[in-house]
Amino acid sequence: MAVDTERLRQWLSNYHNPDVAYRDILRVTNQYRGLHPEQDVYTFNDGTRMELVNLSGTIPVRYRGAVYNIPICIWLIDTHPKNAPICYVKPTPDMSIKVSMFVDQNGKIYLPYLHDWLPNSSDLIGLIQVLIVTFGEQPPVFAKAKDSDMPYPPNSFMAPGGSYNIPPYPPTSYPPSSTGFGGYPPYPPSSNTSFPGYPPYTAPYPPYPPANNFGGPSPGVGTGTIKDEHIRESLLTAIEEKLLRRMKEQFQQNQAELETLKRTQEELKQGKAKLDSILSRLEKEQNDLDKNITLLKDKEQELNNAIERISNQETIDVDDAVTTTAPLYKQLLNAFAEEAALEDAIYYMGEALRCGVIDLDVFLRQVRTLSRKQFMLRALMQKCRQKAGLSV
Repeated sequence: MAVDTERLRQWLSNYHNPDVAYRDILRVTNQYRGLHPEQDVYTFNDGTRMELVNLSGTIPVRYRGAVYNIPICIWLIDTHPKNAPICYVKPTPDMSIKVSMFVDQNGKIYLPYLHDWLPNSSDLIGLIQVLIVTFGEQPPVFAKAKDSDMPYPPNSFMAPGGSYNIPPYPPTSYPPSSTGFGGYPPYPPSSNTSFPGYPPYTAPYPPYPPANNFGGPSPGVGTGTIKDEHIRESLLTAIEEKLLRRMKEQFQQNQAELETLKRTQEELKQGKAKLDSILSRLEKEQNDLDKNITLLKDKEQELNNAIERISNQETIDVDDAVTTTAPLYKQLLNAFAEEAALEDAIYYMGEALRCGVIDLDVFLRQVRTLSRKQFMLRALMQKCRQKAGLSV
């Protein structure tokens, strides 16, 4: 059945996160064609009634090599995905609920996945996959007994791979109990409670049918009297299922803790490597800093000695102080000084022309002469630098 997306968006308009709920529902309906969205009124334990969207239909469950269509209904709370959905098994009139640690007598489903629901990592696809695996180990329904005590016909509801017409699902078909099955609290919209243990046994459940009767003939009930061996078998089955569940939960918890410890160990190793690298770099920088401090102290001492030596000497003539070590350098120094003097002379000739001290003809004649000398001096300096191996 194709999903009416416009109607679905209208149903989800009052949800806190309508876009997230819309995407989750479409992912489910695209992968599991037996489920489709509906809107109905849900009644909570305190009597509150609210229009909610649910996913009704069947999911394929493999049991002993055959595939069975198990009817379920998943109610999405208006705070989805912040809070876990509320799930039910919806048997047909010809089927009965098989009560277990996962399903109570009203069909309400209890799973660790729902109890440990995380908004950022849990979703409807993961929930349905957990339901398929759980129901594959413990089927939630079995066929009712008939007067003729004959097996179901091949095309009945529980035939492998078969189909059925889903009966109407009124909101009060599964009235939530005050305590839930086995002492488990029901799932209100903001359920964050934990599962306590089973309460004392008060009323026996009907004997469970053998596993190979799932979807086949109903269990022989004879006169309908519940015998002591039936009660004993029921108690032993409940205890066995409870112990198995506790063992699985303990194993999963230990495995999760082990994985967490492994990740923590890897993070600590990576942190240790980073700290070792940082310490090594800091030690190297500290050694370089000590060397630089020693060098600066030596240079400071040299400067202090030079200042003291110069302060004790007489005034030095700059012209006498500037000497060269070779005739080539002296020629380069003289050419540079003369070229700088010509540059100043040309500047002051321009100032004299601007002030009217000399006329234009005198200015041009003198500037031409000075520029020619300046050009020759620059060529001489370039040749001297090449000869001395200096940069040009």
